[in-house]
Amino acid sequence: MTLLRSGGLLSALVIALPLAAQRAPLLDWPSGKAKVRFEITIPAAVRAGATTGRAYVLFSRINDREPRLQVGRVGAPMFGRDFTAVVAGRPILVDGTDLGTPVADMADIPAGEYWVQAVVNVYSEFKRADGHTVWMHDDQWEGQAWNRSPGNLYSEPQKLRVDPLAASTVKLSVTKVIPPIALPADNEYVQRFKFESPSLTKFWGRPIYVGATILLPKGYATSTISYPVNHIQGHFSTAAPYGFERDSVFRNWWLADGTPRMIAVTFQHPTPYFDDSYAVNSVNSGPYGDAFMNELIPELEKRYRVIKEPWARWLSGGSTGGWESLALQVWHPDFFGGTWSYCPDPVTFTDVEGMNLYKDDNGYFKQVTDWHRTPTINSREINGEVRQTAQQRAWMELVNGTKGRSGTGQLDVWSSTFGPLGADGYFKPVFDPRTGVIDRTVAQYWKDNYDILEYLKRSWPTVGPKLVDKVHIYIGDMDNFHLDRATRELEAWMKTTANPHYEGYFVWGDQRGHCYSGPGGNIGRLMDMAEYGLRHKPDGTTTPWWRNY
Repeated sequence: MTLLRSGGLLSALVIALPLAAQRAPLLDWPSGKAKVRFEITIPAAVRAGATTGRAYVLFSRINDREPRLQVGRVGAPMFGRDFTAVVAGRPILVDGTDLGTPVADMADIPAGEYWVQAVVNVYSEFKRADGHTVWMHDDQWEGQAWNRSPGNLYSEPQKLRVDPLAASTVKLSVTKVIPPIALPADNEYVQRFKFESPSLTKFWGRPIYVGATILLPKGYATSTISYPVNHIQGHFSTAAPYGFERDSVFRNWWLADGTPRMIAVTFQHPTPYFDDSYAVNSVNSGPYGDAFMNELIPELEKRYRVIKEPWARWLSGGSTGGWESLALQVWHPDFFGGTWSYCPDPVTFTDVEGMNLYKDDNGYFKQVTDWHRTPTINSREINGEVRQTAQQRAWMELVNGTKGRSGTGQLDVWSSTFGPLGADGYFKPVFDPRTGVIDRTVAQYWKDNYDILEYLKRSWPTVGPKLVDKVHIYIGDMDNFHLDRATRELEAWMKTTANPHYEGYFVWGDQRGHCYSGPGGNIGRLMDMAEYGLRHKPDGTTTPWWRNY
């Protein structure tokens, strides 16, 4: 908005000042006013040789759980710093210059008594096939959770009086090592497999593993028939699909006589960036799409009696898994027979947890006028109250790990999956993590390669006929992460499709948040899938997997 019609100096300043303000963050970077220092040491008896990684100092007023188990989006305060090749016994420093979350500046921690703990996230060297060498956390089948990853180090929580503004040194020794994770034994209904992926190992230069957890139908062991498969997408977990071993209602339904018999499978494919790969090829994460389609699913179909036909291959999943299950159906329409996607991650990047990557100049705020800006809201409660701003969310991930190495950071995984390769071998970020300024060239890369709606617009004459009756999406109209907004755009566009005209199947939960899965929940969707299979099976196909039909 220009207040003066002339082209003089005053008019130029009216325009220039607000634009310059766009580069300033809404929260302040640590001031360095905190004078307390934390020195973290790794004893030689715990880990010999030099260590590269990230060190954290955590505070909590309570100790019913260790502070490391209290971290989260808005959890216990923590501060972190990267370190390189530190030998045993040499201190790693964390102080008032380091960014924290949810308190950004250590100086703002009130003086008082706290349970204090240090954690060291150990990084490994990856000499990738693309010529880059990067240091990342090597997942230990925990799903990229540094606070409970086997091999990471931590100190015993200590109750200390801490005054951040008083000059002092707190010494913390990480004497504990997180032990390996023990998987439960297989049984009649729940089984697991895991193997080294040849394509991913070649890309990353060290062993990378993928796997699956299978829920078998009643009678599988004594029958000879083949079954439809529900390929469930989502975050890393080795627990039984659908909570079979803890949810008595679901378990009783699954084993009841009238229940359609099928196989339900969850997949494990963590990357060095995140607990899930999104099942696509990426210049940063590697050929996970190829590994999923050419290694993981063939292994499943080799080990178990499944119907190896598209009409009997179903997809489902929520949130991350909602995006995956939709993307797999869209990009592999001849292989899969239908998707039931719940609250999918952004299906177009006009709304990425509040950020419009195609129009906003800054991801951390909306420039309403030349003189007024408001914080971009990352997440909300279903009554509209703000849970977290975009900057708070991004800085939370930055504290967990720089260069996208937060492990469980949603913004990080989208950048590592959808973004181009950076000059340093890590992903090129779509926005500056410190200032929020959006890089339009990176946003265009996202659009060209991973925007599902844009892909459908470009490819509808070819892919549209293969998707008819296959797309089912369920989402709350008050999704906590604004995922309803991008889904609305997809729904509106599908209503305009022609040759063929196919609107998809969208179910909206009134005043429902993340992650609404439709009426009837899991049982309702599985019944939908079974009935869908009956409608789409080839003529003459028998269905012994559902004896009532």
